This record gives sequence, structure tokens and C-alpha cells, in this order.
Amino acid sequence: MKNENFNRKKVFTVSSAHFLHDVYSSFLSPLLPLLIKKYGIDLSDASWLSLLQRIPSLFSAVLGTFAHKIPWRPIIILAPLVTAISGSLLGTAPNLFVLAILLFTIGVSSAIFHVPAPVIIKDFSGKRTGKGMSYYMLGGESARMLGPLLVVSAVSWWGLEGTWRLAIPAVVASVILSFLLEKIPYESVDKTNQTSSLQWKKTLKQYSGFFVALTIYMLFRSVMRAGLSVFLPTYMVGTQGNSLLFSAFSLSVMQATAVAGTFLSGRLSDIIGRFTMLLILAILSPIFMFTFLWSGPALQMVSLLFLGFVLAASTPVLLALVQEQGSNQPAFMNGSFTTINFISSAVSVLAVGYIGDAAGLKETFLLSGFLAIAAIPAVFFLKKKSRSGTPPPPDTGY
Repeated sequence: MKNENFNRKKVFTVSSAHFLHDVYSSFLSPLLPLLIKKYGIDLSDASWLSLLQRIPSLFSAVLGTFAHKIPWRPIIILAPLVTAISGSLLGTAPNLFVLAILLFTIGVSSAIFHVPAPVIIKDFSGKRTGKGMSYYMLGGESARMLGPLLVVSAVSWWGLEGTWRLAIPAVVASVILSFLLEKIPYESVDKTNQTSSLQWKKTLKQYSGFFVALTIYMLFRSVMRAGLSVFLPTYMVGTQGNSLLFSAFSLSVMQATAVAGTFLSGRLSDIIGRFTMLLILAILSPIFMFTFLWSGPALQMVSLLFLGFVLAASTPVLLALVQEQGSNQPAFMNGSFTTINFISSAVSVLAVGYIGDAAGLKETFLLSGFLAIAAIPAVFFLKKKSRSGTPPPPDTGY
């Protein structure tokens, strides 16, 4: 029996836009070993490149205050196209300045896209917020699985300067998406939402304890996740002596189970509760990180499979938790979440870059595993400050 509160078609369409966007926003990490060599930079410099792509997300909370006044349909269609064109041109950048502009452009379109998209997903998911966020994150994690293989394959076919050709299928996909994405109700906003969007200070004060707890939890996990997402190919090439193709494959292995993690965790958290799910993930993450670092090649790949699952699985759970806090400003809440995600990721990437230069990437990854242990007590602090997190009624659909 189909759950009438869950609009599968609309959820799938927005999730497809998420997939298209994140395929091209995932190009920096697999290209990083080549860009480091091309421009003669070190790991700390490379971490600033990643930061440039993330900086616009710092203003996601500001975007959230005005999100109810923005025509969201063109954003869902055009932001992935802007990201695709900019991402496809990374390999052709003649110097670091042009590369920085391209990365910053990707960051701007990413911030604009990721603020309204989860709010739309929540509205189309009825009471199954976790399920909807799982579909949404399935699109993003699938993209981050295929993106590294796609861009490294393009390099092998056309060379680093020929990756611009990857923009062509994105143009076609955006045209198709414009026909699939029908007009959505957010483009005609009522006066209540417009008035409430001005009350962001009150909302921020009301949920300050929750946001502090959320930041602590995300920060302790972010060093591990951000470090692996950005520097895993560099680690596999530089420290382990593998080829660029194998390093991209390693990243895709991790992202492959991230797809499963994001798809299943939101739905599981609907059943067992948000905080039980977050606690399980916090316990397992450092275990698999240590296994990855202290094992041989075969077990490394197995460890990456589990790491991908547990590191990515928290995102749909946290997205659902944020949307369930009872605020009348869901876009601002999601924008605040995105800002917190930026801050924790930015600090983590810079830390990994600088510590990696000083002590080596393996030692840095080991440190991130110990830091991730602190996320376990952080779960209980987050639960104390949260106003939700209990499972909704059982789902009767698929």
C-alpha cells in the first residue's frame, strides 16, 4: 500500500538534481594529486583550495533567512549547471587564480542549491522525513561515488586540459530536468512565511543550545570525513605509492557504501530513533578508521567500504533532526546546519593539510580517528538539547 504522504516522484526529481550537482562538485579531490604537481604546491596550500570551494556555505544561514522569497525551481535547475561547467573547467585553469575563481563559483552555486533542496524534500516526504532525506542524500553520495571515476577517466582519455568536454552531458541533463521539475508551491509564498523569515535572531536564540551541540558532534566527526574526502587520493598516491586511477577507485569504493549508508540510515532512524542511530555511527567510525590505517591492501579496501557507510550515514539523520525541531523557519534551520557543516569541514580540511605537511597524512588520519571517539559523548549532549528525535509512526509504503 502506497503512503500518500510521501510523494516519491517529486522527491526523486529533486534528488536527481542533487545527483547532477554533486557529480561535478566532487572533481577537486581526485584531481588534487595532478593539481599539486601542476602548480607545485604542498598539502597546506591544497587545503586552501578545498576551503575556497566551501567558503560560500558559510553564508547559508543568511540565505536561509530569505529562502522563502526565492524562486526555488530555477535554482534547482540552474545551480547544477553552473557547478557542472565550473567543475569541468578545473583541469583547464592556466593558473591558481583562475582555479580559485572556478572553485569559488562551485561553492556559490552549491550553497544556493543546498539551502532550499532539503526543505523541499521535507515538504514532499510527509511524515517520513528520514526516508525523504535518505533519497536526497542517495543522489549526493551516488554522485560522489561516480564523480571521481568520471573525471579521472576523462583525464585518461583527453588529458587534464580536456576535461571541459564533461560539461556537455550536464547541459543536456539540465534541459531534461527542467521538463521533469514541475512548478512547486514555494514559488508563491504566503505572508506568514515572509514575516517569519525576518525573525531569524529570535530563532537563532531559541535553538542556540541545539546548534552548539550539533556543532560539537559534527566537528569531532568532520576531521575524519573531510580529511578522507579531500586527501584520500593524495594519501593513496603519495604515501601508499598507488596510481591515480587506483586512488580514484579507492575514493569511489568509500563513496559506494556511502550511498548505501545515506539511503538506509534515514529510514533506520525513522524506526530506531535519531539518537540511537547517531550513537551507533559514532562508535563504529573510529574502529573502521584504525582498521584502514593498520591493515594491508586487501583489508584496507574492506575498511573503506565500512568507513564510507558510517561516515556518510549521519547526514540524512542530522538533516531530519534539524527539520524536526519545530521551527517555523525550516529554510533558516537548514541554512544554519549547512553553515555549521562548512565551519566544521573547513577547520578540519585546513587542520589535515597543515598537520599532514608537518607529520604526514597517515599520522593525521590516525589523530582524526582518536578525535572521532569524542563524538560518542557528544551524541548525549545533542539529545539533551534537541526537541525531537523520536521515531515517527511506522511506514506502510516502500
